[in-house]
Amino acid sequence: MTKKYDFLIVGAGFFGSICARELTNQGYSCLVIEKREHIGGNCYTEKRDDIHLHVYGAHIFHTSNERVWKWINQYATFNHYTNRPIANYKGELFALPFNMWTFNQLWNVNTPEEAQKIIAEQGKDIVGEPQNLEEQAIKLVGKDIYEKLIKGYTAKQWIKDPKELPKEIIKRLPVRFTFDTNYFNDRFQGIPEGGYTQIFEKLLDGIEVRLNVDYLADKDAYNALANKVIYTGPIDSYFDYQHGELEYKTTRFDHVKKEYPNHQGVAVMNFTDAEVPYTRIIEHKHFEFNETEKTWISYEYPEPYEAGKTEPYYPVNDAVNNELFSKYQALAAAESQVYFGGRLGEYKYYDMHQIIERALTMVETFTP
Repeated sequence: MTKKYDFLIVGAGFFGSICARELTNQGYSCLVIEKREHIGGNCYTEKRDDIHLHVYGAHIFHTSNERVWKWINQYATFNHYTNRPIANYKGELFALPFNMWTFNQLWNVNTPEEAQKIIAEQGKDIVGEPQNLEEQAIKLVGKDIYEKLIKGYTAKQWIKDPKELPKEIIKRLPVRFTFDTNYFNDRFQGIPEGGYTQIFEKLLDGIEVRLNVDYLADKDAYNALANKVIYTGPIDSYFDYQHGELEYKTTRFDHVKKEYPNHQGVAVMNFTDAEVPYTRIIEHKHFEFNETEKTWISYEYPEPYEAGKTEPYYPVNDAVNNELFSKYQALAAAESQVYFGGRLGEYKYYDMHQIIERALTMVETFTP
């Protein structure tokens, strides 16, 4: 029996939209279905008062992969925004990522050697390989920075004691013995002028897209429409949680309009003490250097994840969850016509540029 589509793509975020575009360009017919009422996944932006609001939190594009950078620049013009967040600890402000400005603000040191000596002294009790995030952080930057700028923030963000979190999480944060406050080390960085949603509109141009569709509510019927399926949702939900629920981090965003032009003078400010309930405030106008009479800010509140009830944002890749994921991986490998991709489908923390590379690599495996 001939099916109507070559590919059914579940999810209109980056992974699904890229696959749809590239496969369509190869001559395949695609149907994209999306549970939400909009395309773009978590990268969705919305225009409010001439400001492009990042509805699901800050998305700052960065990569050192020239192929990926050239590919994304087909769909938007990127500005020169450089991420230089500020840490706010009980009203004290510190430069991020951890660099010589941070060390000077904390310890009044001026040279890398002075800073390194303090960090070595404060981390001397960590003998051997660090076993968790707390030990890794103290070894990297010392107890002072850990207590002020990492401990409370991390506990809020993950709703876990840092001692219970894998050390790999903190390794994502740069530590520099220079006065460089650029958060990312990548060669290319910026924000699309006009927001992210335009990128998805171009990617999905001419492709059939159905919004407000719950694929898992009628999986067999949707699968019957196409020869192959690319699924970008949570892998455990696809298999009806038969091995148990994987753990994710989720966040609630509270978007607030302010009737004045500038709230905090920076796009990203992290609130690192445990007493402040939100992890950070995003002021969106600073992503595109807008001159506006009003401003929009977003408070980010971490919340406990409930499968099927709250949005899964980041996988919690500790040993227990990774072992559980391996069981779902085995089930996925047995699916002959279904391909799993993206943060949720592969249960892996991918940045945007990594998602693009993964999607481009996947579609190359299909030949007309």
